[in-house]
Amino acid sequence: MTIQMIDPRPTPAKTENAAPTAILDRVSLVLDAFDGPGRLTLAQVVKRTGLPRSSAHRMLDQLVHMRWLRREGRDYELGMRLIELGSLAVHQDRLHAAAIPTLHELHRVTGFVVHLAVLDGPDIVYLEKIGGRLSASVPTRVGYRRPARATAVGKALLASAIHGDTRDPELAKVRERGVAFEREESLRGFSCIGAPVGPEGEAVAAISICGPVTHMKLDHKLAAPVRMAAGAIWRGYEASRVHVTPTLQRRGTGLWSGRAR
Repeated sequence: MTIQMIDPRPTPAKTENAAPTAILDRVSLVLDAFDGPGRLTLAQVVKRTGLPRSSAHRMLDQLVHMRWLRREGRDYELGMRLIELGSLAVHQDRLHAAAIPTLHELHRVTGFVVHLAVLDGPDIVYLEKIGGRLSASVPTRVGYRRPARATAVGKALLASAIHGDTRDPELAKVRERGVAFEREESLRGFSCIGAPVGPEGEAVAAISICGPVTHMKLDHKLAAPVRMAAGAIWRGYEASRVHVTPTLQRRGTGLWSGRAR
């Protein structure tokens, strides 16, 4: 019987494949540490990532050189290159492009802060926020992440999901109404009304209007324009998937044209 000895050392091919992955994992780890407001020091990055201090310092310097991060004294923050790429990603998105005109119109009609959000695991992520003077008083921003069950947009998306939990009485009501109501669950002092963008089981996003609880009634009268706006966005999104070449909107056609679904 011949016993074959196995070399425990990794082969060159495995090493070459693992190295880039390890580097990307570390870059992602460092950048994820900046998920939130404010700047970070080297010590804070080390604490949040668990990386050795020397490795974290070296990676921070490289990211500053690439303009992915910006350094001011001992503090680091997200750099201009990431801002540029993030802006491009949003504006190149068909959903965002289809939604923008209608979101502005919804804000004009209601006077409340308008959000566009998508579902990402158990959370929602805001893709757009329009609110005029009221915007600053609502503590949300583009890229902001919140638990889906605590927001009107999140409830609308969860209720619309093809495998939504119909045993949940709240989501069942949302699915039946076609809109979700939220009163100070995610934002203290504010109420929101959300609606899914897309038919049941195919919703690609959700929109909402948010305003002070003292000025916002959670009723059908205020929910109607939200549902109509969601329908208009879906039709625009579907048209963008069919037509490769964009066409100018005819004069005299409004954003609310067509029947609400």
